[in-house]
Amino acid sequence: MSTAIEKQVENLDEATVRFCGDSGDGMQLAGTQFTNTSALAGNDVATFPDFPAEIRAPRGTKAGVSGFQIHFSSQDIYTPGDTVDALVAMNPAALITNLPDLRQGGILIVNTDNFDKKGLEQAGYESNPLEGGDLEEKFKVHQMDMTKLTRQAVDGLGLSVKEADRCKNFFAMGLVFWLYDRSLEPTLRFIDAKFGKKPEIAQANVAALKAGYHYGDTVEGWNTQYLVAKAKLPAGKYRNMMGNQALAWGLVAAAKLSHKRLFLGAYPITPASDILHELAKHKHFDVLTFQAEDEIAAVTSTIGAAFAGEMAVTASSGPGIALKGEGLGLAVITELPMICINVQRGGPSTGLPTKTEQSDLLQVMFGRNGECPMPVIAASSPSDCFDAIQEAWRIAVEYMTPVFFLTDGYIANGSEPWRIPEVSDLPRVRVKHPEPMPDSNDEGAPKFMPYARDEKLARPWAVPGTPTLEHRIGGLEKQDLTGNVSYDPANHEHMIKTRAAKVAGIANGIPEQAVDGPDSGDLLVISWGGPYGACATAVHRAQAMGHKVSHAHLRYLNPFPKNLGELMGRFKKVLVPEINCGQLRLLLRSEYLVDAIGFNKVQGKPFAVGEIVEKIEEVLAS
Repeated sequence: MSTAIEKQVENLDEATVRFCGDSGDGMQLAGTQFTNTSALAGNDVATFPDFPAEIRAPRGTKAGVSGFQIHFSSQDIYTPGDTVDALVAMNPAALITNLPDLRQGGILIVNTDNFDKKGLEQAGYESNPLEGGDLEEKFKVHQMDMTKLTRQAVDGLGLSVKEADRCKNFFAMGLVFWLYDRSLEPTLRFIDAKFGKKPEIAQANVAALKAGYHYGDTVEGWNTQYLVAKAKLPAGKYRNMMGNQALAWGLVAAAKLSHKRLFLGAYPITPASDILHELAKHKHFDVLTFQAEDEIAAVTSTIGAAFAGEMAVTASSGPGIALKGEGLGLAVITELPMICINVQRGGPSTGLPTKTEQSDLLQVMFGRNGECPMPVIAASSPSDCFDAIQEAWRIAVEYMTPVFFLTDGYIANGSEPWRIPEVSDLPRVRVKHPEPMPDSNDEGAPKFMPYARDEKLARPWAVPGTPTLEHRIGGLEKQDLTGNVSYDPANHEHMIKTRAAKVAGIANGIPEQAVDGPDSGDLLVISWGGPYGACATAVHRAQAMGHKVSHAHLRYLNPFPKNLGELMGRFKKVLVPEINCGQLRLLLRSEYLVDAIGFNKVQGKPFAVGEIVEKIEEVLAS
């Protein structure tokens, strides 16, 4: 689209936009389309979808507000942004819940529909905030009745009033597309693909989208467009990727490169369900998906798939992981390779099911009966899910153990550009199953020892049905080497210690912990999981301010990298920001006796960069 001649154009390095409205207003769709268009325009992007758990909270209430934030830039970015530069509020409840995040002087676009007595009361306003001029003193305010304008745009297309009103998110989209000089073409193609079988709906959405765009282009009061240039990303072919999607694709890649069929046994739960949905699309890659009747069936079917020689995966969130606990103990004692994915959400119990949290670390470390250690790996960003899950599979196979894989709602639902890798560059996992062997040795004893171990203490992965490899499997303790059921006290202690030594030995097969910044100084910030982007950006800002601060982001949480203790010892202080009450800090203190300082937030929201910068300065000044 061309820029109107009479309009001013302002160049920006970056911008943050948030769409917010009632659940059902199409804010997630608006945000997704704006994200995809920005990515196609060459920007680096990071997103933060935020929506209620209720399928339909009462319309117009604060509980029903849904939002989607997009941060796009001409430079590398790691977060969806702290404050918002342009806010689109579709009703009073959306305005009152999101206005605090709009920066002073930012652009406020308000749909004036529903700013009546009922709408204002539902939002908790005692008077109409659009009257009196208070907002105009702080922000660049644009008021319009989008509902009325949308109805006018689709008039004559044969839609009901309800159907016409559903198009107002496309009007909002078109207006913001004009504001940031975005092409309509990608969204027009989306409309054609999505609504092609309903031509009247497709035409209406196109009409609303163009009406919003031309509203900005022609109406007096909209005098400035903002341009954000392309980002200088490494050469390659990119696509926009969400965390759960990247995780599913990483699983498929790992399965194909290890010449395995992929089995996922899962029971639906937010925010992990999209992994099941995505994998179900890829049956042509030998992907088997099983929606079980409950979490127990999901995990035990996965153990069965692992025993059968498949690449076996189960996925859930905190409450579902709790139900899988007994099954995971069975996976540990049978020493079978599988992956258990925990997409963390706000807890305990049902908690905040659509909000993010990092509070399942201690659950995955210790939430099983008996001495039951499991390796734990965590992804740091949506695109990192693709690589990190392949590493989880490598460890599962090489060490013959179930592996916990952690993400969170912020990573799972967020998106960013993902550089599509060359298949030849992806890591291969070599899977070795023992071949048939003589039934017995010279003394007549069975030749195959199902609990004989290699140098990594991994036992052989015998595929059922292989002649001469028959052996027992189950939850009762096994005799070392033979695998016979054993109640021998000394054997039990030996097997407990052997399984623990195997997990601890993984530290010999993972990279030493890297640090972003000098390898010694005044403060080391240690993070894991979703806070990676906020911590990395905050540390970079602190370094630019002249502080001797470095950042270490942990992918391996059990065992820790071998050099972690020595690394922490080279800094005067250690700060651990977490979206929980201090779970990693507890582990670091107990493992290394280091007086780590916690910075904790449990509000269902990710860290803002500014919060961490402020904490860094506070710790350095103390």
